Amino acid sequence: MTHLTIDRLTKQYAKSVYAVREVSLEIEKGETMVLVGPSGCGKTTTLRMTAGLEIPTSGRVLFGNKDVTDLPPEKRGVGMVFQNYALFANMTVAQNIAFGLEMRGASQERIGSQVTTMMNMMGITELAARKPAQLSGGQQQRVAFARALAIEPEYLLLDEPLTALDAKLRDNLRVELARLLKELSITALYVTHDLTEAMALGDRIAVMNDGQIQQCDTPREIYHNPANAFVAGFIGRTNCYRGLLESSDGDGLAVNLGFATLPVPCDPGSREVVVIFRPEDLRVASPDEKPHLIVHITDILFLGARVRGIGRLSGGEEIVIDLDNAVSIRSGDNVGFCIHPGKIVVRSADFNVPR
Repeated sequence: MTHLTIDRLTKQYAKSVYAVREVSLEIEKGETMVLVGPSGCGKTTTLRMTAGLEIPTSGRVLFGNKDVTDLPPEKRGVGMVFQNYALFANMTVAQNIAFGLEMRGASQERIGSQVTTMMNMMGITELAARKPAQLSGGQQQRVAFARALAIEPEYLLLDEPLTALDAKLRDNLRVELARLLKELSITALYVTHDLTEAMALGDRIAVMNDGQIQQCDTPREIYHNPANAFVAGFIGRTNCYRGLLESSDGDGLAVNLGFATLPVPCDPGSREVVVIFRPEDLRVASPDEKPHLIVHITDILFLGARVRGIGRLSGGEEIVIDLDNAVSIRSGDNVGFCIHPGKIVVRSADFNVPR
């Protein structure tokens, strides 16, 4: 059942300047939808219009069947979590968490019960009497989450809430937040530019660019079947080359890239095509097999569990390969690689056009 509908939402600042252009999304009850994209793509503006913090030029926002487009933020009943925490400096942790309930006229008994519940849930009970200035960044963000959830919202809107935290703390909170969203079955709209965050938290991901949604689907589907070249390049590193579709031995299909001929799994309906595969989809060819590609390795980057090789193909094209760190390759080597079966994505030559 659709729980939150964004219907052709548009934000125009000048005659030809659009922050958001006819964005539409249908978010199911209990689903976490993540808006992801580069800076300036319109994701935060979309969130702010959903919250009532920005007035749309056109379009609608519906909570269930109720049109809330013209309602102010306080009448929408949403929980909000911001990147900068937005805590009241003159209030204690307990007072910050209680604020939304007090503004809604809740009884003191309910306020006390909810504050205790939220502090226990977020593991900050011992911080109840402290002021924000006495807290670490991670502690402040936990308070911000507790305050947003204390009002028991049906909808939770989150604007890059983990960005200001260090990497380890961000990883820990990401796991906790994913668990929390599932346990509470809250309908959530989450904005981030962090791809790992988007993949880990989103039931579905909407990739935005230039104020428009380029693709909306599950993380797995977007990663393996990008709708266009922008999505392919934004959601992880890709190797992307143009070529011509032709028949191969055995009546199968292949793409002639100039520097290599690769078997492809399907006919995209065009002779001029684009071939895509991820760096992790390559492996070093064994001595008894014919490699798909010969790569001159120019750089090696040690990334811990993985080794990233940067290389050049015979036509001078760059290629990126991610391998297990046990694989021994060095800068200056000429190495044969095979692409794992089924990992080659082939699209028609108009792949750069969003669909």
